[in-house]
Amino acid sequence: SSEEEDEHSPGPAAGPAAEQRRQERLRRFRELHMKRYEACKLNSQEVVEEDKRLKLPPNWEAKKARLEWELKVQEKKKECAARGEDYERVKLLEISAEDAERWERKKKKKNPDLGFSDYAAAQLRQYQRLTRQIKPDLEQYEKLKEQYGEALYPTSDSLLHGTHVPSKEGVDRMVADLEKQIEKREKYSRRRPYNDDADIDYINERNAKFNQKAERFYGKYTAEIKQNLERGTAV
Repeated sequence: SSEEEDEHSPGPAAGPAAEQRRQERLRRFRELHMKRYEACKLNSQEVVEEDKRLKLPPNWEAKKARLEWELKVQEKKKECAARGEDYERVKLLEISAEDAERWERKKKKKNPDLGFSDYAAAQLRQYQRLTRQIKPDLEQYEKLKEQYGEALYPTSDSLLHGTHVPSKEGVDRMVADLEKQIEKREKYSRRRPYNDDADIDYINERNAKFNQKAERFYGKYTAEIKQNLERGTAV
């Protein structure tokens, strides 16, 4: 009947409500679309930045920190110079006792004396020590360059024997270095003092040296076995 159709048909308010829901869904869809676009944009930027980082040298971060520190030091020096102060003095006043002790420990560990390992390592250390001591004389170099010209740079066909005459300063420097080496070698060759309190686990001097080497490399593994043998509880 017509009365039943009027009851089940949508009223006049159903049209605006449906339109409102549709507009709400469209708004949410546009927001999701914008979020997706922003995510893709950020992802692309991260990919580009990661590619740049991978192309940089391995120690780039350390170099960057070093450059920033040098810039700060330069600015600090300019400020001290403008105030008429000594930068080194100002820097020492700002250093705490803990930092000073830590730097001293680092300085001692920087070039530790590892003793003799093999002849190649000893030769390398000697070469590095001598090259650090070299102080080039640029004036003498320019004089030699004017005097010899292209002959100053020898090739495979150059005859070098008997052509070089060392200076007196160079000879004195070599003699002083040799005396230092002899003095250092005497310290290393000095016989170590005998420890009366040490346990006697050897039958002669050669056996004592062998036991010392074995203890150095395997002592941490055999300490428990030794203790058990001393107590008499070894299985």
